[in-house]
Amino acid sequence: MNQSALIRPDWTPATIALMVLGFVVFWPLGLAMLAYIIFGGRLKNFKKDANDTVDGMFASCRGKFRGGRNRGHAFRSATGNAAFDDWRDAELARLDEERRKLDEMREEFDAYSRELRRAKDQEEFDRFMRERRARGQGDVPGFPAT
Repeated sequence: MNQSALIRPDWTPATIALMVLGFVVFWPLGLAMLAYIIFGGRLKNFKKDANDTVDGMFASCRGKFRGGRNRGHAFRSATGNAAFDDWRDAELARLDEERRKLDEMREEFDAYSRELRRAKDQEEFDRFMRERRARGQGDVPGFPAT
């Protein structure tokens, strides 16, 4: 058995012995070991959640620095090579323009899809009303005859 298996965040003889020894030597060590036994299994998730939170904060900060050089990449440093930095900035500007065009096309397609659904719904409603009138059930009050 390796060392990491002996001292895992669980009630094992090794962790209990370390906790007791920690309380005997210096009580905060025992308290820390007790906290590790109880909450240690959550440390992996805590680290991942903390990293995701910090990444999200910096991503939202990057969005505030729009407009100038290094657009959208405020925290990246220059490479020191002016030609490469200029090329990178031009490529980023080109990609931003492509993204804008794609967003516009997506909006147009969404509007087109909404209009198709509305037309299909209207056609189905009109067909229902025609069939209903054909069966002799008459018009529904409040709806115009088509």
